[in-house]
Amino acid sequence: MPKPEFSADDTKWMRMALREAAKGAGYVSPNPMVGCVIVSREGKLLAKGYHERYGEAHAEVNALAKIRHERDLIDATVYVSLEPCSHYGKTPPCALALAETPVKRVVVAMIDPNPKVSGKGIEILRSSSIQVDVGLLKDEAAQLNEFFLHYITTGRPFVTLKLAQTIDGYTAAPDGSSKWITGDAARARVHSLRAVYDAVMIGRETALADNPSLTVRMVEGRQPKRVVIDGPAELPRHLNLFSDAYEARTIRVGWAPGGDPLLSLLDAQSFAGQTITVGQWDGHTDLSEAIDRLGALKMSSVLVESGGTLATALLKRGLVDKVHVFISPSFLGGGKRSVLGLGLNRISEKLELRDTTVESVGGDVLITGYL
Repeated sequence: MPKPEFSADDTKWMRMALREAAKGAGYVSPNPMVGCVIVSREGKLLAKGYHERYGEAHAEVNALAKIRHERDLIDATVYVSLEPCSHYGKTPPCALALAETPVKRVVVAMIDPNPKVSGKGIEILRSSSIQVDVGLLKDEAAQLNEFFLHYITTGRPFVTLKLAQTIDGYTAAPDGSSKWITGDAARARVHSLRAVYDAVMIGRETALADNPSLTVRMVEGRQPKRVVIDGPAELPRHLNLFSDAYEARTIRVGWAPGGDPLLSLLDAQSFAGQTITVGQWDGHTDLSEAIDRLGALKMSSVLVESGGTLATALLKRGLVDKVHVFISPSFLGGGKRSVLGLGLNRISEKLELRDTTVESVGGDVLITGYL
């Protein structure tokens, strides 16, 4: 089949579909974000919609619901940021809904890698004599749904490591103080990140030193789950993670000595959250197993806001997919490092980021890249 040709108008409408899709960030996981735009045969916008909440109507259905008369759809073009689904899940197949309309053409940004779909939605449309063109703004669509694409193909959540440090690589002063390394704009950006990730993860050292809440406060958004790696399960009950209004959204990950059930004072006091028991790796919590277990809980993304110990362990195990490093234009000259020894001895062994971007966030600098 020849590669489809797309017009400037096609690109304009697909960008609108992508903007619609992005409105579902943080609310549709583990489903993908999807946007849909319907354009009349005269080239006028008829309707648009997006997947708003997990378990609720998909983008195509939301857009079709805004069409007053079916005759308006005659020879119309539909733009969708991801292949319409073809299976019955929490909602009926969107491909069938479109196939039952008199639309002439469907433009799809990218094929859904979910084995339950993966080309089947396109087949349904084409079998109904609808022209389907695939691949418009594919890279932008893939980046928008990087959490979903990683999760659906690996079964593991997409893991992003967030670091906030001085120019010389310190996250806290020698006395342990760390508020605030970066400015208000950087902290607001972090809260925006929390709102779109399924969970925020820290280690027991950060929990004890900072007693964080890991909630979304500086921006509007959904509250994420909170994951704390607490190997021996000895963190005290009074910590915010175990006692605030979002206690039920806390997941503690620990290991069970000798394979015995994980019991602690916290469990005995009716902890409203969840405790996951995993094995050990080199005397510490098996982080790879922990990530697998979070994936089994249908978490497609995890934002790590830890100290150097957990950050280093995740990097050494190859469990980090993306990195955000906020750099304050300041020096400390000592204190706690953002990353500890990685066991690398040669410059050729350095961990390099790819597809990096650099931007100013208030008075700080943000470097983003993929591992």
